[in-house]
Amino acid sequence: MSHGSARLTVHGRRLIVQRHQAGWPQAHIAAAMGVSRKCVRTWIDRYAAEGEDGLVTRSSRPHTVPTKTSDDIERKVLAARTQHREGPDVLGPKVGVPARTVSRILRRHRVPYLRECDPMTGELIRSSKQAAVRYERERPGELVHMDVKKIGRIPDGGGWRALGRGSGSIQRDRSMKVGFEYVHSLVDDHSRLAYSEVLPDEKGTTCAAFLQRAIAYFAVHGITRIERLMTDNAWAYRWSLRAVCAEHGIVQRFIKPHCPWQNGKVERLNRTLATEWAYRQAFTTNDQRAAALAPWLEYYNTERRHSALGGNPPISRLLPT
Repeated sequence: MSHGSARLTVHGRRLIVQRHQAGWPQAHIAAAMGVSRKCVRTWIDRYAAEGEDGLVTRSSRPHTVPTKTSDDIERKVLAARTQHREGPDVLGPKVGVPARTVSRILRRHRVPYLRECDPMTGELIRSSKQAAVRYERERPGELVHMDVKKIGRIPDGGGWRALGRGSGSIQRDRSMKVGFEYVHSLVDDHSRLAYSEVLPDEKGTTCAAFLQRAIAYFAVHGITRIERLMTDNAWAYRWSLRAVCAEHGIVQRFIKPHCPWQNGKVERLNRTLATEWAYRQAFTTNDQRAAALAPWLEYYNTERRHSALGGNPPISRLLPT
């Protein structure tokens, strides 16, 4: 594929050859195609020497790079990194190459950053987003995702979104204690059916009660059996949901620490909640914002187009109830 600034594609080069074979002067071909006469001569000669293969776009990478770092030096850099477990600034003087060269060699060979490795053993301890694999369960209820989104409470009369930043809101009065509300959400992995509630905290009893109500909501919409529940490693999830999961025969699954993308479907819902519900319009009270959540969820589940579902809403993957 040609680069964005190229005047000619394979079809344009073929047109040059065709016009040349039809008897056009090279100067006329160049003027008609908007290129130089040298360019026209190049493609005519290449076609004469190689045929159709000569018109194919080639890499502009040079055949030889005299200044390229040798394989021997690269092996020394990788061995020094394994032995000393130091960064480019330290390894460069030891190997005898610039620190920037060391950095490029490490990136070229996909050596993990020191911050991702155990300082004692050098083993990789932190997952990489590049290793994440997108997946989707085969049936509704096979796996659901649960999480909490913390949002700021609205001061009496409205916050800066409604009144402006210079209207005596918390931007002017730092002593005003606003606090937070907690949006608890549950999402089905297969259908993306979602259920959310605005609750005052994220304690264990609150999370357990929310899960009970979410299970009932899913049952009404056709998901009568939840097999697995995936959450992060919060204390409330790890210890307070055991009784509810045991009651309904749900197996708990936990993501790896510091890897929120493994719970990405509910994390994406949190972002959608923020942009399309919580901050889409200026609310003057918390009750007003909370009252707008249920209608928005109904729209999300039954009407809103979802790119992962081929432009269909979540309800399209569920049986009629």
